[in-house]
Order: sequence, then C-alpha cells, then structure tokens
Amino acid sequence: MKIESSFVASEYKSYASSAKVDVQKALEDKLDAKSISKEYFLQYQAQIQNQSKESISTQNEVFHLSEIGYSGKPIAELTQSEAQELVSEDGFFGVKQTSERIANFVLNGAGDDVEMLQAGREGILRGFEEAEGIWGSKLPDISYETINKAVEMIDKKLSELGAPLLDSNV
Repeated sequence: MKIESSFVASEYKSYASSAKVDVQKALEDKLDAKSISKEYFLQYQAQIQNQSKESISTQNEVFHLSEIGYSGKPIAELTQSEAQELVSEDGFFGVKQTSERIANFVLNGAGDDVEMLQAGREGILRGFEEAEGIWGSKLPDISYETINKAVEMIDKKLSELGAPLLDSNV
C-alpha cells in the first residue's frame, strides 16, 4: 500500500502542533481506530519529511561534495548500481580514494613535522570514535577499512621520519 501525502510547511507546523483528535468530532465523523492511527501516521510522516528536508538543506549549506573533488551526479539521484560503483574499491567513495583524501589532509598539513603528524593521526582517530558514537553502533565495515588504511599511510610517513609507531588499528 502506498500512502502519498504532501503538506506545505506553514500548514504542517500548525497542523502538527495540534495533533490530537477531538473525541466528539471523531464520533460525529464515525472515525475508527484505524482512521485515527492512519491520520497520526500521516502527520508523523510529514514531520519526518520536513525535518529531513531541513537537515539536508542545512548540510548542503555547510558542505558541498565538490569541495572534496566529487563532480558526479547528485547523491540523492543515484541508482543503486551507481551508488555501489561509487563505494567500490576504485570508486570515489571507496576505501582507496577516501583513505587517501583523509591521509593526505594530515600529510599535506603536517609535512615532515612529527608532532603535527601524530596530532593529525590522533585527530582522525578521535573523529572516527565520535562518528561511532553518533552512529550509535558499529559502523559499516568499509569505514574501518578506510580509517585503518588512512592511519597506515600516516604511520608509514612517521616511520620514514624515524618516529615511534603507535597502534595502527581501529
């Protein structure tokens, strides 16, 4: 069953704020529990859609994928096979390219400064731990593969500079 709903934001806000059913009106309109539940569901669906749109809008204002070199089709318009290609081993968001972008951010910023390299390494690991917390559980495996590969690249540079190596696994 497909339920379609659309709400104008201004209508939604006033409508959602009064998301209660008047018992007398429900009796007059002969509303049953199923109809009331359906109405609540539609209100909830509209609320989630509105919040999602606002969240995506805010994210788009803050960060554009073009800033990291992505010039492909908008993510929301990708087919399943196109999305899988992007996260494949050689894809733009695959382990290889993503770990290189992460590591190169630290490597280019720190140069041969061992303390800066170590601080950058710690920073990406701390950021990864924060992402796990936000996610609420274990991240997808590709995330661990990516961060481990990025850390390996930084550790390689630290080793070349004669710095002591730290544990490189997430």
